[in-house]
Amino acid sequence: QLQACGGGLVQAGGSLRLSCAASGFTLDYYAIGWFRQAPGKGREGVSLISSSGAMTYYADSVKGRFTISRDNAKNMVYLQMTSLKPEDTAVYYCAAGPVEGWDSPYDYWGQGTLVTVSS
Repeated sequence: QLQACGGGLVQAGGSLRLSCAASGFTLDYYAIGWFRQAPGKGREGVSLISSSGAMTYYADSVKGRFTISRDNAKNMVYLQMTSLKPEDTAVYYCAAGPVEGWDSPYDYWGQGTLVTVSS
């Protein structure tokens, strides 16, 4: 299973680092995606990283502010979020699948961690 953590309440302009931990399987062969769902809105892709970490992708809305990374030795993936805006408020989920993609099927989903950005 996957577990996302690191969310919380932060003021606009602040930073948070989300972590995604896997248990029961190794992340080495999985691409990881971070997705979010704001209140009353659909789920949107935030960032993707290939299994090797060589390829990363970002939604236009977070490009230049968020950084995705992974440490396969620790079986962890991270999402460093800076310059946070109120519109970043959402539940953030991590997901693991065979191929990175905004619409790709993912085999595992974390339970989500709430990020609230106050203005």
